[in-house]
Amino acid sequence: MDDEHATTVTLTIDGRDVTVSQGTTILEAARSIGIDIPVICYHEATTPNGLCRVCVVDVDEGRLLQPACVATCQQGARVSTRSERVERSRRTILEMLHSAVDLGQAPEIQDMLDAYQADRERFPGAERRRAPVIDDNPFYVRDYSQCVLCWRCVQVCAEDAQYTFALTFSERGFNTQISTAFDVPMPASSCVFCGQCVGVCPTGALKPKIEWGLEQGWSWDQIREGTRREKKSPRREAGA
Repeated sequence: MDDEHATTVTLTIDGRDVTVSQGTTILEAARSIGIDIPVICYHEATTPNGLCRVCVVDVDEGRLLQPACVATCQQGARVSTRSERVERSRRTILEMLHSAVDLGQAPEIQDMLDAYQADRERFPGAERRRAPVIDDNPFYVRDYSQCVLCWRCVQVCAEDAQYTFALTFSERGFNTQISTAFDVPMPASSCVFCGQCVGVCPTGALKPKIEWGLEQGWSWDQIREGTRREKKSPRREAGA
């Protein structure tokens, strides 16, 4: 059978041969033989998008490193997941993230920083992402100073799960952040408060209201008030 009609491909990952179905990503193939590749934006419940670039690998010593979560396996390819330039690239990405975002509640990313011996002080003059905590509903809060723009929440709110499209990107460049359409309060958006966005957030940028209240030292009376208060949609009030 010629390559055009083959249903499987065989490649080498870190010196180990693996045969997988055509269309399998390098990340999936590596995991199938017990090779761990770090990820941030990737999540099993969302469509891979290759945004964070922490999962990059070296394919056939090509000019550019490839994001393993979206790059598919090719027949005869030689993949290195731990080459010097792969590790240098991951380390730099992690150092840049640490310099700009509050990762204090992102234990998995903190573990990556340690594993790649990242210099947490490499970019001392970097501008930090700062944003006020948005508390506009009884269910969860949004703290975009901890957001790494992984896009997971946007995806599960859209075609990957809920189909409500309450979350999107706003602004450009360094000022890019996750927001509701037209930056309206969450109760005025199409959000149904299913909680799936909170469940896939890797950093604590989206957090259940009760958990956040306890961290702020709220009493149980304050928590009950904060999570039970009536939330009428401004859209409905305007049309009443």
